[in-house]
Amino acid sequence: MARLSVCMVMVFFLLWAIAIQGAEYLKYKDPKQPLHARINDLISRMTLEEKIGQMTQIERNVTTPEIIKKYHIGTEYFDWWRECTSSHASAETWMDMADEFQKGALSDRLGIPIIIGTDAIHGQNNAFNATIFPHNVGLGATRDPQLVKKIGAATALEVRATGIPYTFAPCIAVCRDPRWGRCFESYSEDHKIVQAMTELIPGLQGDIPANYPMNFPYVNNERIKVAGCAKHFVGDGGTINGIDEYDTIIDWNGLKNIHMPAYLDSIRKGVATVMVSYSSWNGKKMHANYNLITGYLKNKLKFKGFVISDSEGIDRITSPPHVNYTYSIQAGIQAGIDMVIVPFKFVEFIDDLTSLVKKNVIPMSRIDDAVERILRVKLILRLFENPMADRNLAGQLGSQEHRELAREAVRKSLVLLKNGKNTDEPLLPLPKKARKVLVAGSHANDIGNQCGGWTIEWHGHSGNTTIGTTILTAIKNTVDPGTEVIYNENPDREFFNSNDFSYAIVIVGEHPYSEYVGDSKDLTIAEPGYSTITNVCESVKCVVTIISGRPVVIEPYLEKMDALVAAWLPGTEGQGVADVLYGNYGFTGKLARTWMRTVDQLPMNVGDPHYDPLFPFGYGLTTTPTELIAAHVQYTTEINSQTENHRLHQHKYKLTSPQKFPHITVHTYEQNTNHPYDFLSKKDIKKKMEEKEKYQIFSAEEEIVSSAP
Repeated sequence: MARLSVCMVMVFFLLWAIAIQGAEYLKYKDPKQPLHARINDLISRMTLEEKIGQMTQIERNVTTPEIIKKYHIGTEYFDWWRECTSSHASAETWMDMADEFQKGALSDRLGIPIIIGTDAIHGQNNAFNATIFPHNVGLGATRDPQLVKKIGAATALEVRATGIPYTFAPCIAVCRDPRWGRCFESYSEDHKIVQAMTELIPGLQGDIPANYPMNFPYVNNERIKVAGCAKHFVGDGGTINGIDEYDTIIDWNGLKNIHMPAYLDSIRKGVATVMVSYSSWNGKKMHANYNLITGYLKNKLKFKGFVISDSEGIDRITSPPHVNYTYSIQAGIQAGIDMVIVPFKFVEFIDDLTSLVKKNVIPMSRIDDAVERILRVKLILRLFENPMADRNLAGQLGSQEHRELAREAVRKSLVLLKNGKNTDEPLLPLPKKARKVLVAGSHANDIGNQCGGWTIEWHGHSGNTTIGTTILTAIKNTVDPGTEVIYNENPDREFFNSNDFSYAIVIVGEHPYSEYVGDSKDLTIAEPGYSTITNVCESVKCVVTIISGRPVVIEPYLEKMDALVAAWLPGTEGQGVADVLYGNYGFTGKLARTWMRTVDQLPMNVGDPHYDPLFPFGYGLTTTPTELIAAHVQYTTEINSQTENHRLHQHKYKLTSPQKFPHITVHTYEQNTNHPYDFLSKKDIKKKMEEKEKYQIFSAEEEIVSSAP
């Protein structure tokens, strides 16, 4: 019996030893091991097929857990979830699908988790009920990098709330021609503003700790951050005539000084990935440009994250696309692309790349370099430790805190281009108390138009596509309860014969678009926008608010307008527009793009010798919040004459600091009152003034008297 016990103990220790050896053998799964040791250990175990699978990104609509396992797929692109968006899917539904695919990856031999990526470029814009922030063209006008960083942090939370750890943002293109259909994705024509706005990256990924390796990808290991992607490398915003995916003709110094600087900032801030541009540089397709991808980005700038193609980007190395796919794969991989968004014909890609390696056309060292970079990002994201979605984050999708942040971004992005037909009679801020107000225009009551492209669908679309506040609703929320707001999308002249409006707000602009669909030769707003402006502004005082992804042609209609506001593509929080129109906050935005007179002037950027804009780069009028004005208004009253039944009072409103408010006119006026009426107390008068808010429209008809007790 004792002998049997000894044998059992020996067997136990033998099994324990084997288990220990097995644990040590799977070094890549041990988070206590150094990063490079885990990477090397895992690569040493991988077959060629498993390595090429890691380099392959496929689209969700062709993906199943079985396909992920069979082909060892390393990454998946969550495109527009039609079944989710059409059914208004919850965050939990998104997470369920993400986890289902992840289970397929974890069931493979080595259990390497997939990294799921998506285009969350102004919030988690794929998901219904997400917070949609202003597009980059508006954020550039804020000149506020810290605000953009906060937006990055909020976006990361909402992306994580849908089970996704990777977003293809930020776009750091320097748009040099607004005819480009992606100009709204660019912060500015000035690379310095674009550089400043790379603060989105630490917002998405987290702040790099002290003593962290330089130019090394970084993502905070808390599960509230996501991997970012600086795109599109390089020169995508400089193509001829703003044609999408076309050729950027510029010398090396121009490319380096205009289009490259933001990449240096992005890499210093630890960006995890870089996406290559569809465009060409001086005739050479960027997807096949070894000198820029490997020679400059990887070797010169020491970028250690992975380089990803654009969707079907290697197909477009040839013209027509995919005509010689084997050559395109060879050219793209040898240029230095590590991960390829196929996204549909993944079997052909895998077979052709495998064949090229086996024939020694593409060396194994190039494959290992790509896989090392991909695994580095996955390990930094801690996907091996936490591959599944965090259900505790579901409530972050469309949270009120994020919507308030978006509302702030809208306020700061608005640019006031005109305020009054002469400087002595500004129209803005508007009075909240008025008898009747007209709101007109195709974009006044349309969330889809406010949000623009890359919202719910690739190109976006008009209509109430998601949850948010239209500008019309925001106006109704803001005005005095006694003010009647009338909405007529496109009123004709006769409409005004039967209505008497205090003022009108016209909201018109472009319909949603993205990429090549948005390329424009004329830069006009959608019909019937110009006729709406004409009919309204020739009949009543009007402020025109333009919803667009770029400057648009507004002459010869500018002279008809009393005020003009560039609101860009503000997203779901239209309340931010009303906040500023009505003086709760002042206008502060400055143009980050030159506003041309005609398209014939294009391309035209600040510093060009032929620079003659309608509104120059950096232009933007300001207004003062009405509450601040109230704090600087002094009220006095005098009795000029009095009889038994009559008093003549003089009411004086004086600015104590007129130099601070040169655009504010404060009137003194006289009022007759009949005995035994007396004035309100100063406290009541102050309250009355605050309700009125806009002192330049006080008149002799304003009642500020009350019956004596």
